[in-house]
Amino acid sequence: MNKIRVKKLRSGAILPTYGSEESAGADLYACLDEPLTVAPGQTVWVPTGLAMELPAGYAGLVYARSGMACKRGLAPANKVGVIDSDYRGEITVVLHNHGSETQSLSSGDRIAQLLITPVITPGFELTDDLSRTRRGQGGFGSTGK
Repeated sequence: MNKIRVKKLRSGAILPTYGSEESAGADLYACLDEPLTVAPGQTVWVPTGLAMELPAGYAGLVYARSGMACKRGLAPANKVGVIDSDYRGEITVVLHNHGSETQSLSSGDRIAQLLITPVITPGFELTDDLSRTRRGQGGFGSTGK
């Protein structure tokens, strides 16, 4: 897979771009008719103006851009968005303002990063017994000292 087919749904849409030669995630850009204000604690849907054709066996994972999340408090509301290979609608990033200040977004702002990854989809089988391990049922923090 060398290319992902992308369709522009809005005239101002920008194709995803990589910030450097070895970046894992491609930047996704806001495609807005007018600037968008995001109050502290508010969640907004930000269109990218793009749809894409991910190959079967792959998914697109939408992650926060570290600078936007750390410096401005804006990060995906669902932490990681998942784009399935059979989805053909507009890619929209749902951002939440975790900060204490109102933020403004404009068309062309980098709002998230997209990582394309292989997906394994095993079946599930109901059982009464699971194999034993040293950890067993030890949960949150159980392996720490």
